[in-house]
Amino acid sequence: MNTDSQIVFLLDVDNTLLDNDQIVIDLRWHLEHAFGRACADDYWHIFEDLRAELGYADYLGALQRFRVRAPADPVHDPQLLQMSMFLIDYPFAQRLYPEALRVIARLDRLGLTVILSDGDVVFQPRKVQRSGLWRAVEGRVLIYIHKELNLAAVRQRYPARHYVMVDDKLRILAAMKEVLGDMLTTVFVRQGHYAMDLHSITPYPAADITLERIGDLLDVEPFMLAGPNRTGDKLKEKS
Repeated sequence: MNTDSQIVFLLDVDNTLLDNDQIVIDLRWHLEHAFGRACADDYWHIFEDLRAELGYADYLGALQRFRVRAPADPVHDPQLLQMSMFLIDYPFAQRLYPEALRVIARLDRLGLTVILSDGDVVFQPRKVQRSGLWRAVEGRVLIYIHKELNLAAVRQRYPARHYVMVDDKLRILAAMKEVLGDMLTTVFVRQGHYAMDLHSITPYPAADITLERIGDLLDVEPFMLAGPNRTGDKLKEKS
């Protein structure tokens, strides 16, 4: 896309539009049910090691490493295949936060909505697609290893006079604000374990707007999203 928009809304996925914490709870239960708690704990150790190595959550990659390290067992092998299918076929649409799709529809009347997420190249797009978010933003989906380090690519693909980033991580919002300054309005949604963890939020400055849930964006006035230059004074919802 090479036509400037007045405002582009950049929307995170995990624990912003989608309850990823609940997905992890479901995965934990299935792993323990299939393999026992000790093996399930081993999977999560592998998962955390891989996240530290790659910089993003890789559930399928962790499952592959878990398969290599798991004891050879003819009973477990089919269960591993079923676990991969559980991840790929998970009903992500059932984990959308209340009002998430209404929020996207409303923001689309104010500007252009774009999914901007971190993740791998297989599972994260699958999650966005099966949740209905891909269709909701008409395919405007960007997934990076570190989205805050790829703002030049984001701006090139979706030029705008102003951006709004909606995320559950103050660290991400602060990093983006440092690069974009007044061109960016940051919206912190206090959903999920990162948003509630004092160690994850206290080192960073407050966002421009803090909300308790994604649905609260339905009540935010357009001018509040448009930054100090008040481009939002001319920003009106399209019917």
